[in-house]
Amino acid sequence: MPERTLLFAANARESGKPQAFRAFAGAYIAICRERPRVREIYAFPDLHSGKIGTLTLILHTEDFQMITWHEELTFDFSDPVSNEVFTENCIFFDIETTGFSPARTDLYLIGCATRRDSLLCIDQFFSENAADQKNVLSAFLELLSGYDTILTFNGIGFDIPYLKAKCKALHLSDPFDAHSYIDLYKEVSRFKFLFALTSYKQKSIELFLGIDRIDAYSGGELIEVYKEYVRHPAKDSLALLKQHNYEDVLYMPKLLPVLSYPKLWEQAFSLQSLQASEYRSMDGASGNKELFFTLALQYPVPKPVSFSYDDCYLSMSGSTARLRVRLFEGELRFFYDGSPKDYYYLPAEDIAVHKSIASAVDKEHRVQANASNCYGKKYAIFLPQYDAMFSPVFREQPRGRKCYFELSADFAADPAMQMDYVLHLLETMRSHRK
Repeated sequence: MPERTLLFAANARESGKPQAFRAFAGAYIAICRERPRVREIYAFPDLHSGKIGTLTLILHTEDFQMITWHEELTFDFSDPVSNEVFTENCIFFDIETTGFSPARTDLYLIGCATRRDSLLCIDQFFSENAADQKNVLSAFLELLSGYDTILTFNGIGFDIPYLKAKCKALHLSDPFDAHSYIDLYKEVSRFKFLFALTSYKQKSIELFLGIDRIDAYSGGELIEVYKEYVRHPAKDSLALLKQHNYEDVLYMPKLLPVLSYPKLWEQAFSLQSLQASEYRSMDGASGNKELFFTLALQYPVPKPVSFSYDDCYLSMSGSTARLRVRLFEGELRFFYDGSPKDYYYLPAEDIAVHKSIASAVDKEHRVQANASNCYGKKYAIFLPQYDAMFSPVFREQPRGRKCYFELSADFAADPAMQMDYVLHLLETMRSHRK
C-alpha cells in the first residue's frame, strides 16, 4: 500500500472519523485481494466555500475502478427539528442509476450524509463501469452498518427497493429491514394542502425553502452523461455526475425544517391567546364576528404558509400559528335525540314539543313531528364543529357533518376545551384537504 494512503487512513482514524475510515478501508481491503494499486489520492476545494475539504481516493485494478469522495463541513443544527431528527445514529443517502429497473440498469453512484457533532460528513462511492457495482454497494453497506435510522427523500419508493434487488442479484446480505426510516417525501406529501406546490420533487422543496443549487441537471438527464463517461472518461463529465449527487445529499439535511409543519398536528404548540373580533366580509358587509386563536409553536416553521377550509383559516409564520374561525350569530336548531313520534311540531312557533307538554295545544295548531322538524331553536353566537364534540349540538339542517355549539362563558374560560377544539379543527382541515 502506498505511503500516502497509509497516511490518509491514519489521519482519518486519529481525527475521529471512524465511519469514513471504515468505508475507505473496507473498500480498499476488498479490492486489495485482487492486487490493486492506488491511482491517486488528493484534496480539492469545496465549490461553495472555496476551502480544501474533500478527499478523493481512486482505486484501480485491471477489471474495474472505484472512486470515493469524503468531505466534512460545518452544518447549522440550530433548527430544533433538524437537531432532534438528524442524530449521529442517522444516515441520509441517495443513489444514481441508469434507469428504474434494477434488473436492467446499473447502479453507478451512492452518496451519503452523516453527522458528527456539528459537522456534516459526506461520502460518495462512484463506479466507473458496470462491473464495479458490487464493490460500490459493498462499500456503502459497510458505512450503513454503523447507523440505525435511514433518512431519505422518496427512498422508500425507489432507492430502498432498488438496492434490495441489487443486493439479491449481487449475492450481498440485505440489511435494510433492520433499519428504521424517515422519508421526507412521504412526510411532505401528507401536507400538500399547506404547501400548494406544483411539484414535490426534492428540487421543488428546496426552492420552497429558498435553497439554490449549482447543479442544474436531473438524474434522468445525467444517464447519458454517465454512459458517455464509461466510454470516454473525462473530468468534466465526472464533475457533473459527482456534483448532482453531492448536492442531493448535501441539501437533504437542509430539507429537515419542513418537518416543523406536521409538528402542529402533533400538538407541539401551546395556546397563547383567544380573542373575538369583527371583520368586513368580501361583499363589504361589516359586523361579522370571528374567534382568533394564537398558537405558540415549539418548532418554528421556515416559510409562511396558509390554508383555509370552510369557516376556518390557518396561517403559520416563524414561531406563531393563527387559527381564525368564523362565528355564526343567529338562530339555529337543535334536533332532539328521541323518536319524532314522541313529539308534536308546532307550525306557528316552528319548533317541536314533547307530547307530554304539547297535548294541551289545540289540534289545529299541532301536527305529528317527523325527522326534519323535530327540533328546538335558540338564538346565540355559535362555533362550527365537524363532529358532535360539544353538546348541545345545533344545526341548520338535520343531516350533514357540519354542526355548531354555543360560544359560552364556560368555553371561553376553559383552556382544555379550547385545546380540544383547536385540535379538532386542525384534524378536520388536514383530513378534508383539497
